[in-house]
Amino acid sequence: MLEDLPSSERSFRFGTLTISDSGASGKREHDISGDTVSQLATSAGLTEVARKIVSDDIQSIQRILRIWSDEGEMDIIFTTGGTGLGPRDVTPEATREILDIEVPGIGEAMRMETINITPFAMLSRSTAGVRSGCLIINLPGSPKGVKECLEVITPSLNHGLEMIRGWRTHSNA
Repeated sequence: MLEDLPSSERSFRFGTLTISDSGASGKREHDISGDTVSQLATSAGLTEVARKIVSDDIQSIQRILRIWSDEGEMDIIFTTGGTGLGPRDVTPEATREILDIEVPGIGEAMRMETINITPFAMLSRSTAGVRSGCLIINLPGSPKGVKECLEVITPSLNHGLEMIRGWRTHSNA
């Protein structure tokens, strides 16, 4: 798990991007889902280096994902929000369009495990992939959904991030 990172040079950095019209417009005082991502990822050994809220708008989402991943300062970006079936839920589309490599197993695993908790998990459209050596993972917009999904994927993140960085290959897995 991420808690077992061997050295500071393998300390992975992350950003949290909350997708929320009400959060971006200031109508919501507190970003509880973003706080949940930040708390859980930090407690798993990651270092938060950026955090932002944007509206449910494809161009706004893509702009931040491009900047953050292309700058090379982050190993992983967690998005929260915009993964449902609402007319403004566009996070998966925004993410897929800018990826170099899609990693469908991450979203599949989150849905497969969380369906045992709530039947609404099947309605999540979370996706994941890599852009410019940075792993991007879409999480649900609810704090409960964030927690449940991060519990599913955290055990595999260290290995995936090490492979992306070239620190680990299939032969030494």
